[in-house]
Amino acid sequence: MNAAIALALLSGLASVGDGVEVARIDALRKLIKPRPEETRWEEIPWRVDLWDARREAARLGKPLMLWEMDGNPMGCG
Repeated sequence: MNAAIALALLSGLASVGDGVEVARIDALRKLIKPRPEETRWEEIPWRVDLWDARREAARLGKPLMLWEMDGNPMGCG
């Protein structure tokens, strides 16, 4: 599920009466929580120092993958 959809669902719940039924909260938590296959990228030993990563890749004869971005990851300005 997309984080924006999950946020929209939760923000809509905040204005509903006196609260939300516990069963509904548990269902939403299960829906929002990433499944194990969605967090496999966390198992990669990412390097934050580009120079060290380049030297290690050269030493091992492996390619270097860059994952970079500009700006706030949430799209906020």
